[in-house]
Amino acid sequence: MSNIPRISESELEIMRILWAKTPCTANDVIEELNKTWKPNTVKTFISRLVKKNVVSFKEDGRSYYYYPLVSEEEYLRTESESFLKRIYGGALKPMLVNFIRDDETLSSEDIAELKRLLDKKE
Repeated sequence: MSNIPRISESELEIMRILWAKTPCTANDVIEELNKTWKPNTVKTFISRLVKKNVVSFKEDGRSYYYYPLVSEEEYLRTESESFLKRIYGGALKPMLVNFIRDDETLSSEDIAELKRLLDKKE
């Protein structure tokens, strides 16, 4: 597992914006959040992400342009591994069985894709 620090739900919202549109200023992030957060709150969370070393910035005059140092794929992989270890003791099979058995929203396409992926693993 990589050494990506824990990211709070609020920080994750900002990371999703940075992954989708990078680099961007704090004001860009505020606009993406539809002004539902106060500007100082957004800046505080961005500062936390910089301190956690998952976001960095480039200074251009008086503007700071923020960009992620961790890809979305890296983050998802790390969180998935953490979840698997915490909840299922690291065992993938019980997790898959649990999700597949209890998920009534799996479409025929989803099932076909899962079968294809499992066949490819054999």
